[in-house]
Amino acid sequence: MTDENKLIAERKKKLENIKQKHQPYPNSFKKKDSANDLTKNYSKLSKDNLAKKKVKTTIAGRVLTIRDMGNSSFANLHDESGNIQIYLQKKFVGEEQYELFNNLDLGDIVGVDGELFKTKTDELTLNVKNIVLLSKSLRPLPEKFHGISDIEIKYRQRYLDLMINMDTKNIFKTRANIITTIRNFFLNDKYLEVETPMMHIIPGGATAKPFVTHHNSLDMDLYLRIAPELFLKRCIIGGYEKVFEINRSFRNEGLSIKHNPEFTMIEFYCAYQNYLYLMDLIEKLFKKLVDTLSISESFIYQEMNINLKTPFKKIKFHESIIKYADNIDASKINDLEYLKNYCKSHDISAKDDYTISKIQLEIFEKLIEKNLIDPTFITHYPTEVSPLARSCDENINLVERFELFVGGREIANGFSELNDPEEQARRFKSQTNLKDEEKMNYDADFIKALEYGMPPTAGAGIGIDRLIMLLTNSSSIRDVLLFPHMKPKK
Repeated sequence: MTDENKLIAERKKKLENIKQKHQPYPNSFKKKDSANDLTKNYSKLSKDNLAKKKVKTTIAGRVLTIRDMGNSSFANLHDESGNIQIYLQKKFVGEEQYELFNNLDLGDIVGVDGELFKTKTDELTLNVKNIVLLSKSLRPLPEKFHGISDIEIKYRQRYLDLMINMDTKNIFKTRANIITTIRNFFLNDKYLEVETPMMHIIPGGATAKPFVTHHNSLDMDLYLRIAPELFLKRCIIGGYEKVFEINRSFRNEGLSIKHNPEFTMIEFYCAYQNYLYLMDLIEKLFKKLVDTLSISESFIYQEMNINLKTPFKKIKFHESIIKYADNIDASKINDLEYLKNYCKSHDISAKDDYTISKIQLEIFEKLIEKNLIDPTFITHYPTEVSPLARSCDENINLVERFELFVGGREIANGFSELNDPEEQARRFKSQTNLKDEEKMNYDADFIKALEYGMPPTAGAGIGIDRLIMLLTNSSSIRDVLLFPHMKPKK
């Protein structure tokens, strides 16, 4: 029998002892206060003033430490808000309840009531009058849980991380606050929040490899959403002028510190506007987040100095390659053979069928992105790698598109939407000829919708997970996802 199994057996034995006199899993408990509220309201009072107030309270939480002193004991009780010390004396709680306490283990959830006092070391403590077991923890908490060696436990068993680590708990409270702020920002700007399908007949809205599922009744394959774009634009065609969706999307890509197969983003579309409007709107959104979260415009993210002061930098796509790519010949930036040789010498993948634009994008992703630390809009991407964006009037080989990079990572992508159905059809057909498994499919129904007419429209998406990483100084996307995907243990 392993050590853990022995501990579980011992805890089950204690549970049987408890069952003789108590219900170990009652269905409710009237909790009056939280540990944090009690600390905030009473920790600064002197012993005498606290004693005069005779503060009675009822709290509940998980037992994290126990110090047995014979006929009395101290324990640390942890609830959603924080920790508070409790004190039990046999003469006050009685023999039966003290016996119950002696059968408790670390991790058990209890409810207690009593009166607040301060110990000799001036620590706010609850003198327990009654104690009730609310749930027995049959498994022991992991040892040395706070250490980095437990990173697997943090991600695989997030409930243990939340149970003990207030920093983790606060990250997800901040996440909720960020999403609420984003939602309210768009609602206050008269955007309509909508919901679009998560299972598509044709994968579309972005260039990415989809997940495939199967509908048994219809006997047909469906694809998990890789982006809601084409459905949100159908809403604009239908007559709505401002729409957004905070959505879960799915892309069949590898795991990394910035990639998870399912992720959260917001996409938003506004009729009668273009990509310039979007850049201005995103800057305003960042300002709103900075104000709401009460963070400085200038801060450190993973040892990088980030400054969110607006306006953000703007650099054209090709200019960024010339500026940041090592020893690249600006005069040959559109020379296919030169670019292929450049990629070979810099260990960048460039397949035989890659076009100039595709190779330029590879160079950008491998060499340029990492240099974009302060918020930077990269604009005017090649048309070939932007199949849903409107071409520039002055140069049809470039599109009215931007991507926003912060801390060397893409945070947002937006463009003036292509609303010419014939040109969109040509773009779709061009995509279907590619060998790339991340190519975009031909969506005949979307072309039909475009043929009814879509007004000039600006649309963008923001990766919420990466944004939260930035604003919480988290190094990995797994730190900001409650339950990230993990490779199964063998």
